[in-house]
Amino acid sequence: MAMGRRAHVRELVKAAGVLMTQPLLFPLPKLAANSLSISNPLLPTPQRPLPSPSLASRSTVTMSTSINDNVQDQLDAIFKQKKVVRSQVRKTLKAMDPSLRSHEDIAVQDLVLGAPWFKSCQRLCAYISGKALREVDTSKLLSEILENPAKDGHMELRKKLYVPRVEDKNSHMRMLNISRIDDLIANSMDILEPASVDSDGNEREDVMQANDPVDLFILPGLAFDRTGRRLGRGGGYYDTFIRNYQELAKTKNWKQPFLVALSYSSQIMNEGVIPMTENDVPVDALVSPSGVIPISSAALDRIDV
Repeated sequence: MAMGRRAHVRELVKAAGVLMTQPLLFPLPKLAANSLSISNPLLPTPQRPLPSPSLASRSTVTMSTSINDNVQDQLDAIFKQKKVVRSQVRKTLKAMDPSLRSHEDIAVQDLVLGAPWFKSCQRLCAYISGKALREVDTSKLLSEILENPAKDGHMELRKKLYVPRVEDKNSHMRMLNISRIDDLIANSMDILEPASVDSDGNEREDVMQANDPVDLFILPGLAFDRTGRRLGRGGGYYDTFIRNYQELAKTKNWKQPFLVALSYSSQIMNEGVIPMTENDVPVDALVSPSGVIPISSAALDRIDV
């Protein structure tokens, strides 16, 4: 009888090993230590005696350990591929002709400024471009928002703008309200960001504590594709912030913000080049020098195609 039980458990472990050799698809499932179980063979029945607790426990631990190892291998492969893509795109951006860069900067910003979804938005979060990072320039875009020019003799409704402030190296970033370009100061990396208090010493409004929802996010990135995949610089700041804000919007019953990324032509990759995990947030639309690329259903509702 004991030999029969041991043989039975060996068959279970063997079967589990076959299951665990199958590739996992991402986004990754959230696996608990005991998330995979093959229950029927272990159930006590008149025909099937219950294996000893020590054998059952060892087989469960073996399966869980193998699954976790498999998931880690998949993640390691994804992070390695991301590193390769980042390196390639950085080299491309570094070699970009200055006159072409300037032309594409203007073209992208003009497309945003002329878009109905931008004109109609009342509150937005937008990044502040940095030359060292070789991001699509946003200086014209931010100036248009903050200067609030008169058009056709009528003052447009002023948009409320929130811009990023990095708080630490643990993907913690806030979006704070500014009302003028002079509200920005250079941080230790020579990147402009808002001080936590204004000139009067008052705390700036944090978008996470605002009473009204944000309509639009203008996002940077290193690489993108036409399915909405966005590859950042590896810090996880924007993905973390967006997920937190999306959760806040859901809790408050607000409409989810429209996520738009700005891209140079050379930053758009072929589909399948950019790997993703469940922590990566896809964008709704992509603005490149050649036009606005709608991706999600939210984008198709806002953009004429």
